[in-house]
Amino acid sequence: MSVLLEFSMFPTDTGESKSAYVSQIIKMIRDSGVDYQLTPMGTTIETATMQEALDIIGKAYAVLEAKGCNRVYSSLKFDIRKGKENRLTGKIKSVEDKIGAVNS
Repeated sequence: MSVLLEFSMFPTDTGESKSAYVSQIIKMIRDSGVDYQLTPMGTTIETATMQEALDIIGKAYAVLEAKGCNRVYSSLKFDIRKGKENRLTGKIKSVEDKIGAVNS
């Protein structure tokens, strides 16, 4: 199984810039060992189970809570597919196979 989760999470009670907080979430994801891709508007992770993906969300919130954030906004999108893996890169490769390199 492959669970792709695209999400953004940030505090709303900490001023205008959010990178100090988002970077700590990205560090936690990187250190967790799951495959991920950072984009300007969010992060996509790939896990083998729904529970693993939900655990990352819980840990991300815990990062912000430990920083004293009292209000957190989050947006999540899931794509769950049985019998597949490596879709984080595979879906992009599928498009590139059809039209050539993207994001160059």
